Amino acid sequence: MSKREYPQKPIVGVGAIVVREGKVLLVKRAAAPGRGLWAIPGGSLELGETLQRGAEREILEETGIQIRAGAPIYTFDFLEYDTKNQLQYHFVVVDMEAEYVAGEVQAADDALDARWVSPEDLRTMSVSRNTLKILKERRFISS
Repeated sequence: MSKREYPQKPIVGVGAIVVREGKVLLVKRAAAPGRGLWAIPGGSLELGETLQRGAEREILEETGIQIRAGAPIYTFDFLEYDTKNQLQYHFVVVDMEAEYVAGEVQAADDALDARWVSPEDLRTMSVSRNTLKILKERRFISS
């Protein structure tokens, strides 16, 4: 069991929405929750870290891409219960607007895969519900 499971308090997650040349940067998650689903890259905020710095670090660790994180643009609660109806995961996730700075995509850290994804590619991929919601709200994909 990871320290993220059955937490005593919510964990702050941070991610970044990076669009470059009409494609969005996504990762295929290697760990629960959401294992095997494509999602906005990100992870847990560290003590003393700003949202922007956390997003920049997490995206670099997961994808090899350097970004410049801007303002928060999407926040959501992620709660998941186990089969005994006990709270297994509780994250408060803040996704930042970000711009590409440098680097070539390579899956690392806790990502099975990482790539630039077009709106058309998304139609055949297993994408997390929250990722689809933010991409629709940002008009990257249509409803």
